[in-house]
Order: sequence, then structure tokens, then C-alpha cells
Amino acid sequence: MTSRRIFLSTLLAVLSSFALPDLYVYSEVPIAFKGRAVFDRILQKADSEKWRSLPIGELMGKIALELKGTPYVAGTLELSADKEVCSADLTGLDCVTFFETTLDFARMLKKGGRTPEALLAEIKFTRYRGGAPGDYSSRLHYTKDWFYDNENKHVIEVLSALPGAEPFTQKVGFMTSHPESYKQLATHPELIPSMKRQESIINSRSLNFIPLERIARIESMLKTGDIVGVCTSTPGIDIAHTGLVFRDEKGVVHFMDASSKKNVMKVTIEPGRISETFTWSKSLTGAVFARPLEVGE
Repeated sequence: MTSRRIFLSTLLAVLSSFALPDLYVYSEVPIAFKGRAVFDRILQKADSEKWRSLPIGELMGKIALELKGTPYVAGTLELSADKEVCSADLTGLDCVTFFETTLDFARMLKKGGRTPEALLAEIKFTRYRGGAPGDYSSRLHYTKDWFYDNENKHVIEVLSALPGAEPFTQKVGFMTSHPESYKQLATHPELIPSMKRQESIINSRSLNFIPLERIARIESMLKTGDIVGVCTSTPGIDIAHTGLVFRDEKGVVHFMDASSKKNVMKVTIEPGRISETFTWSKSLTGAVFARPLEVGE
């Protein structure tokens, strides 16, 4: 993921624009929303089964199951080359918008929210640095930046002390090295210095990860709803893929994601244990895990 939301297995952005029929306005920032039928279906089930009382991780698991089978679609956030548009599309998800939507839908329910505007307010809070959308550089493009900012906002806790954890020293920089791959950076090169400064800040921080060969040791400590960032050694990239932990009824810990594999291309629960999952590329090195916090913690 060059930008954590765009870069997947190809290392290049798949950018697309499309018209969204349901438009809302939050403050002065134009916001696009798509998928009202999906939203209403999940809300109705949450009401009938009283999901709001569940711990937030379990609540995320319920929502994730409702999103299972949603088509994988890349580039849904790149709606304009000229300005940053905070958006949500429940009809097509990539690996980041899957975990983000699941988390933010759960946060919305915990607060008693019942409208697309309420969901978009939660997305705005977690997607942008300090919860304040501005230009393109205000979006938390790199997953390391997302973890840091959302831990500071008390949205998550990075599980940095898991047994076998070690420093994740991978540096970021792909976005400013390849601005032509990003619609807004290509159109507005004046944003590149701001992005480069942010990359330098990200690279100055510390973060722990679990190397691939040690993930089996910590499976018993993982919970449904934990957020997973799959680490890579690809130059300039921090996290190659994201998803959620899902513990099934037998207690087996799986990885749940919006898969871009050509034979899948949808939100799915990966077969086998999470420790057996990250084998699709030799560049994968391990994973960072973060736990969602109850609203107000």
C-alpha cells in the first residue's frame, strides 16, 4: 500500500472516479456516501439483536460478518483530483475501508448513531490526522501513521508488548517517490513537500511488530475485532495489507479481509489460522496488531 488505502499487491495505485448518488454535507467538507440499503440492513439487525451492548471487538465481528461477500473495489476514496473528499462506500471495499468501516460503524452504534451522517462523522475522526480533514496530506495514508494517530485519539491500543515483538524499522516514502501514482499529488505537486515532511515524522517514530514466524505464539491472545497491519520489506512501504482478527465458534483465529486475490475479490474470512495466512509474498515480514477501545475510554 503506497497510500495504505491504494497500494495492494501491485505496488501501484488503482485509481478510479465514479458518481455517487447519495450526497451529504458535513461542515464545510463535501462528503460522499453510497450504500444506504447495506447501512439500513446492518442497523436493523443491530437493533433486533441488541448488538450495542456487546464489547466493541465482538460488535465489530458482527458487522464484519454482515459485510462478508462485499466486492473488493480499489480507489473508492479518490473521488477528486482537486480536493479531498471524505467518503464511504458500503457497496465496495478495499482492505483499509473494510476495517475502517467496520470499526466506525461499531463506534457509531456505541454512541447511538443511526444515520449515514453519523457514520461519516466517525470515519472523518479516524481517517484524518487529529480527526480534522483538510487537504490530501491530512489523510492518514500510511498505516503506521493511522495507528499512531488513532492511539492518541483513544480509538485503539497498539499491542506493542506481545511476546516476541520487536521494532518495526521499515521506512516510508513511496508516495513522494512516486507522486504520479496519486491523482491529487499529480494534479497538485505543491502538496508533495507536506507529504514528505509527514513521512519524515512517521519515520522518526517507533513501532513494534510480530515477525511472521512468531505469530503462532500470540494467536491465543488475539480477539475478534483486533486490527491487523501486514508488514512488508518493500522499499518505501510500511504495511502491504490490512484486515481484522476473527475468532470462529471453535476458537480458531482467522484473518478477515477485503481480498484483492483474483479468485476471491471480496470480503472474506481466510481459511486456516492467521499464523498460516501471510504467505502470498516473500516481502511480507510480520504483522502489527491493534485493539479497538470502548468509546469513551
